[in-house]
Amino acid sequence: MAVVTIKSAREIELMRKSGRLLAKVHEELAKVIRPGISTKEIDTVCEELIRGCGGTPNFLNYQGYPASVCVSVNEEVVHGIPREDRILKEGDIVSLDTGLIYQGYHSDAARTYGVGKISPKAEKLIEVTRESFFQGIEKAKAGRHLHDISNAIADYVIPHGYGIVHDLVGHGIGKSMHEAPMIPNFPQRRRGVRLKAGMTLAIEPMINIGTGEVEWLDDGWTVIAADHSLSAHYENTVLVTDGEPEILTLL
Repeated sequence: MAVVTIKSAREIELMRKSGRLLAKVHEELAKVIRPGISTKEIDTVCEELIRGCGGTPNFLNYQGYPASVCVSVNEEVVHGIPREDRILKEGDIVSLDTGLIYQGYHSDAARTYGVGKISPKAEKLIEVTRESFFQGIEKAKAGRHLHDISNAIADYVIPHGYGIVHDLVGHGIGKSMHEAPMIPNFPQRRRGVRLKAGMTLAIEPMINIGTGEVEWLDDGWTVIAADHSLSAHYENTVLVTDGEPEILTLL
């Protein structure tokens, strides 16, 4: 079993700074979402924001990924590659997943937005996905177990009839973007590792209106809902403490 790192006080402070910077990047990205903008334009803005605040895009060139932000539209779950010819239109939903490195420490967060006026079913999907994250982190406390988080997310989502993506999960984060442990968003029989203060986790429910099954497109990156139903994504970098969890990527 991979070892889950416990961050020192100095490392936690650097991760707080990294997280705050990323929260500000997302806050500014939200302002550019509108009908008529290309997903490539969103990526350009994102990279400028990250570099402008003293960070380095951690997605750019990661295992060959060609952009600073994953821009996933409608049935795209994650890892949508920004393109000049992919234009957002009224009624779309779009997930922005990005992160940065600040003084050697990573942060990672995702949000799903409506483009202009969206349908009530799309609004509900976005809200349930977001709320499932908060349900999950109620269990992200020292002394609990990792899969308490997974089960809390699933217990909230399943009654809505949505599909939880199983092929992609959350992860630990710190000096590397992806560290142990893997964090499923679906029910687990085993308890998983015991949570300890100083663990930093990227918790990220990915929820589809229909099936939780997914497919990869030929670009090797873009993951879509197998039934082409709408998908939403919500993620934050979270610090486990001896008390309430601290969300590092929210202002």
